[in-house]
Amino acid sequence: MRYSAEHKQETRTRVIAAAGQVFRKEGYGGAGIDALTKAAGVTNGAFYGHFKSKVEAFRTAVVEGLEELRQAVLTLRESQSKGWLQTFASYYLGYKRTCDLGDSCTLPSLSPDVMRADEETRDAYTAVLKKLIADVAAGLPEDKKGDANETTAEDRAIILLATLSGGVTLARAVSDPALSSHIAEVIERAALVMGNLASPQDE
Repeated sequence: MRYSAEHKQETRTRVIAAAGQVFRKEGYGGAGIDALTKAAGVTNGAFYGHFKSKVEAFRTAVVEGLEELRQAVLTLRESQSKGWLQTFASYYLGYKRTCDLGDSCTLPSLSPDVMRADEETRDAYTAVLKKLIADVAAGLPEDKKGDANETTAEDRAIILLATLSGGVTLARAVSDPALSSHIAEVIERAALVMGNLASPQDE
């Protein structure tokens, strides 16, 4: 039986989404092919019809996860030009901190696995991360000129992403709910201070 191109694309999309959830929840080492196919509702044959290996599925899931984050940033910047960072930080340190690991953000949940991945996977991760950094930077105030402690918008975008991602990691790792919430509050304040540094014309 031949399937239409549309059906194949829908299946591929479902497999990528399911693989992303399993990888984020179990980590690369804990996610076997059987778990991936079961989550996607496909056979092993169907899985290998879309991906040559588990490594390729992981690489694709990582890229799709980072792209999802990037698109969320772009959407918020378009709908809330001035308040997008507040909304983003609150959501990231709220729902994305407390949701099931399968629905968590790829940046904190899969970056440790990417560190141990093959060069092709790291290259793919790097390419999307560069775009994400650029898109976050484009939504931040202009660089301060002539400041002895000058940081560029790109610098601040990197600090923001590292701060938010690291904050979520710490907040998820602790067993004390009160401490988890406190970490989130502290990180959100720090992120907003860094992200909202005023440009000269705003002072």
